[in-house]
Amino acid sequence: MTTLAASALTVHFGHGDRGLTAVDRVDLEVPEGATVGLVGESGSGKSTLARALCGLVPAAGGEVLLDGAPVPKRHGGRAVDRRRRVQMIFQDPFASLNPRMSVGEAIGEAAAAGRGGARRGARREQVRRYLELVHLDPELAGRYPSRLSGGQRQRVAIARALAARPEVLIADEITSSLDVSVQSAVLNLMRELRGELGISMMFVSHNLATVRYVSDHLAVMYLGRIVEIGPTETVVSDPRHPYTQALLRAVPRLGASPAETAADVELGDPPDPHRPPPGCHFHPRCPVGPQAVPERTICVEQDPRDGAADRPHRTFCHFASSSPGRAPAVPPREEQFHVARDR
Repeated sequence: MTTLAASALTVHFGHGDRGLTAVDRVDLEVPEGATVGLVGESGSGKSTLARALCGLVPAAGGEVLLDGAPVPKRHGGRAVDRRRRVQMIFQDPFASLNPRMSVGEAIGEAAAAGRGGARRGARREQVRRYLELVHLDPELAGRYPSRLSGGQRQRVAIARALAARPEVLIADEITSSLDVSVQSAVLNLMRELRGELGISMMFVSHNLATVRYVSDHLAVMYLGRIVEIGPTETVVSDPRHPYTQALLRAVPRLGASPAETAADVELGDPPDPHRPPPGCHFHPRCPVGPQAVPERTICVEQDPRDGAADRPHRTFCHFASSSPGRAPAVPPREEQFHVARDR
């Protein structure tokens, strides 16, 4: 098993006035055998951070660590080994699977590139094994992605990632394009695989209920920064950052109408990510910041990362310790998400 970590990781796109810092000096660790959930609005930088950890986008600063050792940024043997050790499952399996390759060819190719490399004669057995691992009929090996359902394609994508024998798996919004009933089955599969294989995972989603169901640790991302992180149930039951509290209020609740849920989360539009606000990035939308309490000018003047290590959940909020405005009580994770217990 492997620990994957980001240390002051920064990803920047573009130049000049239109330059964008998509990931802003992020520190994050995926411990051995654990699942870290990464949640935030669209555009918060979640997918960019996931791709940077896999080496799919270059870092402008900081570094990625595997078991405490920096991963080389240049191409070569060690960089190729990192790509094998850290595998990513993408949001849209129809786009990530080669339409010209059958299911068996796609999984077999990954198995050949994996640790030790499967010999040609052993690939068929490897394909069968990984299809069964994700609860698919091995007879599907001869089919092409266009002949599969969305749920089947996503399971094939999971099998292909596992065939490379990774030590860390990064799942980027893997249920967002699936029907609700299929989402439940895929989430149960991910929990099952983590238990069987002991693999470390990072699960990326904008859906906090989904992340809560599969994760041991929860990291909340806003405008390129991790603004709160801690054990999942601790963060959910006692959120300290106003943005985390807003995300929890946005989770649909039994008996609450969509209008009531929307009224609970009136934060206004997010700022232009090309020109993030000074100090705390969240202060223009914060219900307890200077917009509501004018004397709290510290939110505009000082970066909340200073002193975050001493606050509950390493929260990027100057007033986190006072825990203003708790989120509403949430039901147990299975009840909240209504996850089907069958496969």
